[in-house]
Amino acid sequence: MKQRKMQSVKVGIICSRFNEFVVNALLDGAKRNLAKHGVQEKNIEVFWVPGAYEIPLMARLKAVSRKYDALVTLGAVIRGETAHFEYVAGPCAEGIMQVQLETLIPIGFGVLTVENVEQAADRSRADDTNKGFEAADVAIEMVATMRRWK
Repeated sequence: MKQRKMQSVKVGIICSRFNEFVVNALLDGAKRNLAKHGVQEKNIEVFWVPGAYEIPLMARLKAVSRKYDALVTLGAVIRGETAHFEYVAGPCAEGIMQVQLETLIPIGFGVLTVENVEQAADRSRADDTNKGFEAADVAIEMVATMRRWK
């Protein structure tokens, strides 16, 4: 979709505060890509939740509000010495997918599930390989695709 047609698109970005040093970099990437697509800054709202496990609940709350054309979810689940990774990463992804299917609001998935901090840093660089950048791209592409089908 042309850049000028994206000016009115409203995007909610849901961010996890856990591993915030990584999530801030993902957020920068997402905002950079939304700007590249012409989404106006005034049409982007950012919401912070404690961790990745809470992202699906906030995504559902924002999706059912019908205030947003798309959502972007950003977080970082880094495997540690406990089983928290398995209890957080899978349910987070499944919850986000469920919200998308139930509400028909496209959600760009930018929740990293990595083995270590180095992998998280690699996926949150200040370039186009940033997974926040990619998640925003997915959200915008889905808005355009869904608009063509309506």
